[in-house]
Amino acid sequence: MKRVTPAGNGSAPRLGLLLLCMAACDGGDPPPVEPTANVAEAAPWFEEVAAESGLDFVHDSGHRDRYFIPEIVSAGAALFDMDNDGDLDIYLVQSGEIQAAAAKRPPNRLFRNRGDGSFDDVTEASGAGDRGYGMGVATGDFDNDGRIDLYVTNLGANALLRNAGNGRFTDVTAEAGVAGGTWSSSAAFLDYDGDGWLDLFVVNYIHWSPDVEIECYVAAGRSRLDYCGPVAYRAPARDTLYRNLGDGTFRDVSKAAGLASTLGNGLGVVTGDFDGDFRQDIFVANDGLPNQLWLNQGNGTLSDHALLRGVAVAENGKVKAGMGVASEDIDDDGDLDILVVNMKGENDTLFVNEGAFFVDGTARFGLTKITPGFTRFGLGFVDFDNDGRLDIYEANGRIRWHSQLWADDIYAEPNIVMRGTADGRFTELEPRGGTRELLVATSRAAAFGDIDGDGRVDVLVANRDGPVHLLHNVAPAGHWLELRVFDTHGRDALGARVTLRVGGRRLRRDVRTASSYCAANDPRVHIGLGAETDVTDIEVRWPDGRHEAFSPAETLDREVTLRQGEGTALARH
Repeated sequence: MKRVTPAGNGSAPRLGLLLLCMAACDGGDPPPVEPTANVAEAAPWFEEVAAESGLDFVHDSGHRDRYFIPEIVSAGAALFDMDNDGDLDIYLVQSGEIQAAAAKRPPNRLFRNRGDGSFDDVTEASGAGDRGYGMGVATGDFDNDGRIDLYVTNLGANALLRNAGNGRFTDVTAEAGVAGGTWSSSAAFLDYDGDGWLDLFVVNYIHWSPDVEIECYVAAGRSRLDYCGPVAYRAPARDTLYRNLGDGTFRDVSKAAGLASTLGNGLGVVTGDFDGDFRQDIFVANDGLPNQLWLNQGNGTLSDHALLRGVAVAENGKVKAGMGVASEDIDDDGDLDILVVNMKGENDTLFVNEGAFFVDGTARFGLTKITPGFTRFGLGFVDFDNDGRLDIYEANGRIRWHSQLWADDIYAEPNIVMRGTADGRFTELEPRGGTRELLVATSRAAAFGDIDGDGRVDVLVANRDGPVHLLHNVAPAGHWLELRVFDTHGRDALGARVTLRVGGRRLRRDVRTASSYCAANDPRVHIGLGAETDVTDIEVRWPDGRHEAFSPAETLDREVTLRQGEGTALARH
């Protein structure tokens, strides 16, 4: 085992490595964050209902005595409709002991929605119980058969699980050619080349194995072993792009696409058209290295424009511990903004899209005060109370020991909700985390979707070394609209851009499943309307460039399906 020796032993190189680790992983120990006058008074927005809903699942990181870095960042989750019955089912990623044989690790679990927001564990007969050392999961219909498939990211070989129908999944990793073999974190399905088939982007963290593990210590006293940060290993990884060939197989086009030019410690990923050229781009949040913004050049290649566009680092030039990421048009100007969450001691970074470049709008939107008190992973922009303004949910849990303890789990923290206000800012919701009783866990993935069809978005939170949380949304809510957007193949049109007019506002929302951290979300577009009852000018810009207008007969407080080819064609521009 490699060892980082505490100060005082005369080993300068190893001391330097220790200091590097501590600088990268330990954001200091700011005082506890207490509610202030800036905190919104509100009734609880959520009820934790996992156990009563049938979600019997406890994540196991595999930690025993040694501090293997994959243990501290694991726990993924997905919300998806596996059987096309209109209800969201749940997939939970398990880990287990890193050095154990796969057959001795606990499997991932699949839970089927009974139709009322409660669940049955159907893993055993489903074939979906992958036993890799699990990290995250992506969802998408890669074979255009109308059924959503699963891609599981692991430490080591990943797994592509094809949805065969009738609640069954088939492992087609080998024949599809998407196993990988390094350490992957988040992943995203997208049609980057516009050919109608979903390609696959896989974010990789670092090159790591148990035999290269090192030892790091907490800053206080340098006597307590703890997890190291990624830069201590000096082994960043290249991400992977697989092009879908349309015959059930993929080709690794990472080098040809230009990904070999940049390395990173990737954790979060989100896709979208960030530069307005109607092609799908990719943003990667890197932990301790500059972020990447892969702009689609339209010829099969991607080019990293993060530095040129202003999203590589924060406004002060600081490289942060980028973890979860989300993207929406938060200022209603028609382009996608990006929020990246970071480590304790670092505030969130909100990159506001100004067209040709992004500006750091973190302070302007009120995100500098509350967020540095936590280490944030899972993340979502969601209008939880349907008032027409996006809110923020952040799932928190440390990666390093600190003196401020919230629970027996030394890494546990409460999650936070920040409510969008009428002046365009965000303020923390009380009670903390949106629940009557404070929930404290080492949270990782957060996935978002309407579990019970009541028009309010719920939250699924995967917790490292703890039970899963299912937060049923009970917030007093306004009117709402959900759009299920299908392409000509009958699958969710990932990458489609939906715009509509609500009262005097023009809103943009994109169809996607990949965002947050190691998570997959409901692909339905959820729009809070508040007191508005007038929804007009619904348009969809499809991934293949076609543009259509839709005029559903009823759009209030219901789900509406938009199918490509059934709208009124608009001129391409």
